Amino acid sequence: MDVLTCYHCGDVCGNTTINYDERSFCCNGCKTVYEIFSSNDLSYYYDLQSAAGSTPNEIEGKFDFLESEKIQEKFIEFSDNGLQIVNLQIPHIHCSSCIWILENLNKLSPGISSSQVDFPEKTVRINYNSDKTSLKDLVILLARIGYEPYISLKDFDNDKKGKDRSLIYKLGIAGFAFGNVMFLSFPEYFDVGEYWLEQFKVVFRWVMFAFSLPVVFYSGQDFFISAYKGLRSRYLNLDVPIALGILVLFIRSTVEIIFDWGSGFFDSLTGLVFFLLLGKFFQQKTYSYLSFERDYKSYFPIAITRISKDNKEENVQVYDIEKGDRLLIRSGEIIPVDAILISENAKIDYSFVTGESEPVLKNSGDKIFAGGKQLGSAIELETVKSVSQSYLTQLWSNAVFQDDRSNSFKTMTDGIGKRFTIAVLTIAFVSSIIWMFLDPSKVINVFTAVLIIACPCAIALAAPFTLGNMLRLFGRHKFYLKDSNTIEKLAQIDTGIFDKTGTITTAADSKVEYEGMELTLEEESLLKNTLRSSNHPLSRKLYELLADHDIITLAEYEEQLGHGITGGTAENKIRVGSATFVGNSQPNPTEKTAVHISSNDEYKGRYIFQNHYRDGVKEIFQDMSSDLELALLSGDNDGEKATLNKLLPQGTAMYFNQKPENKLAFISELQEQNKKVLMVGDGLNDAGALAQAEVGIAISENVNVFSPACDGILDAKNFKYLYQYILASRKAIKIIKLSFLLSLMYNVIGLYFAVTGQLQPVIAAILMPLSSISIVAFTTIATNLLGRKLDS
Repeated sequence: MDVLTCYHCGDVCGNTTINYDERSFCCNGCKTVYEIFSSNDLSYYYDLQSAAGSTPNEIEGKFDFLESEKIQEKFIEFSDNGLQIVNLQIPHIHCSSCIWILENLNKLSPGISSSQVDFPEKTVRINYNSDKTSLKDLVILLARIGYEPYISLKDFDNDKKGKDRSLIYKLGIAGFAFGNVMFLSFPEYFDVGEYWLEQFKVVFRWVMFAFSLPVVFYSGQDFFISAYKGLRSRYLNLDVPIALGILVLFIRSTVEIIFDWGSGFFDSLTGLVFFLLLGKFFQQKTYSYLSFERDYKSYFPIAITRISKDNKEENVQVYDIEKGDRLLIRSGEIIPVDAILISENAKIDYSFVTGESEPVLKNSGDKIFAGGKQLGSAIELETVKSVSQSYLTQLWSNAVFQDDRSNSFKTMTDGIGKRFTIAVLTIAFVSSIIWMFLDPSKVINVFTAVLIIACPCAIALAAPFTLGNMLRLFGRHKFYLKDSNTIEKLAQIDTGIFDKTGTITTAADSKVEYEGMELTLEEESLLKNTLRSSNHPLSRKLYELLADHDIITLAEYEEQLGHGITGGTAENKIRVGSATFVGNSQPNPTEKTAVHISSNDEYKGRYIFQNHYRDGVKEIFQDMSSDLELALLSGDNDGEKATLNKLLPQGTAMYFNQKPENKLAFISELQEQNKKVLMVGDGLNDAGALAQAEVGIAISENVNVFSPACDGILDAKNFKYLYQYILASRKAIKIIKLSFLLSLMYNVIGLYFAVTGQLQPVIAAILMPLSSISIVAFTTIATNLLGRKLDS
């Protein structure tokens, strides 16, 4: 009877073989998965991987506990109007085909709208419609296609995840076997001629063979799996030459002891796998270190307004928020934590979380999830749990805000790795053919040494380690970047665009004077409460200057970016903003920065601000003008033009009365001229411009103006160091290029000794991880030296 294997999972089919569509399946589960894939045009999955994940034997009833609403609340991150988001741990994610199938779940179930895989964390974040599918159905679907989520309420409550220690086990076995094989090889090394050693030499060889088996088939299995998956996907990854080298050494060594031709290369084989895993372990530890440093240092400089027990408003860092705190959320602010609405109603924009821009109306007592943005007047909330900084980081990295601009350095690194692998294979085969005619005994050594010594791992490590360390160093200096790609983009900019109000000016030290008709107590109270809901720098300054008034609920509130604010009760309405917005047609004789007031469509007067420019503005513009084209885009009038002419370098372009859409269009025009644009703004009126620019930097004044549209957040106190950060980014790219050069020199020298037969495979195995370690050490030391310069 022919042995049949399941078309889906690859297991050997038993007596209960199910035949369907001229294919064999071991169970109904595998057959059902195949039907789902075929009917949804996903059969290409089997071309990528014949057995992805692992298919469970029984799932019926296993996940019934997920029908409980209380249990669902522990896992669901977001739930509103039928849309739910869940982040599930999938231990079986291990390759590109896993990512491919998990990010195409929407084709398997009509209730799933999107899914996004975090490969390093082995998680998938799924957006789904709870009216069409449930959490239980979702988990069952994942289990049926071989990706059963790891669900443990105990571990979830303790916020613990199981650690993968497989690399340590594999390294330990390889090290143990390597040591013993080296010991058993002593008679072969020294040819001592001792009787008993000679008598048992054959036994020693077979013992070495036995030690090599777990090394090749367990410790080295990841190299074979990765190479196989890459070849199945028609991609030559870095593990192809390594797997080939291990396989050649094992087969040749086995053949030699079978026919008693010699002792083989078991010492080189076990040593090769051990040192490869040692290098892999070192890389993993270093990545974890950098990741920890970034997570710890990347707390955004955002604060939130907390209402104390005595009804006082105070600014606190978001990670100081505790369960039960009362928070004040102004218009345009991000809600950083799950909370219950205290105010009568709220208008929440969840586009940062879901990508859907339609606002959601909430009433008092409703639960509001972290990540929503308040669109109306200020609201009060009571927190139901402490803030998750990692969740804010996830919001910042949401795919909704990712652009399609390619990263040239990343592409160059990947391209080098692929081309290098092809070159290495070519050199290995050509040199082996030549040595077959010169000295056949050296062919195996030459072939294996070339494959190992020329591995492009060091080249592949240069960019991520350099840029990862720079992220950490920038974070230490309160310059928080979204990802490592931003550093490269920052190094390439040739044009700098700056907003004025709240960016190069600060409202903290501004002097304010009022001109016009005196406001009544009712008008001043309405003005105070209207300004309470706004985050604009001038609004915040004016709010602090006005006398305290009772908090009233606004029946009407609307903020038009770049224009002004409208607030009102049932009896009165007030407008705050530009002269045209409030209805004043009279010219402004002073042409200074002013906030105009009208009450019930009657113009009342204006608050005039004497702008205070940040420390170092003159110096930073002077330094940047040496190699960047600079421009100032202001939504304000040109009343400060004379001051700016003295402050900014001669020839700096200045544009006034610019609306948000004008700023965005201006940057687009520059980009059509192949300019690489840096936009620096306050994150409020400049959101569109920040998103359009190659690099958008938001200046933070310790208020909650978190903008996922930006690429970086800079603490306002460190604004004067912005150009130094740009220069540091350029030096980081030079470090990467120098690392490439060093790695290339190493490979050329190593290949010379390998091709000429002067390098043993075990020595190559030792040198390969050492080269990776040396590159990482070089990039880390070089970037730390950059960090010291930033410190000074």
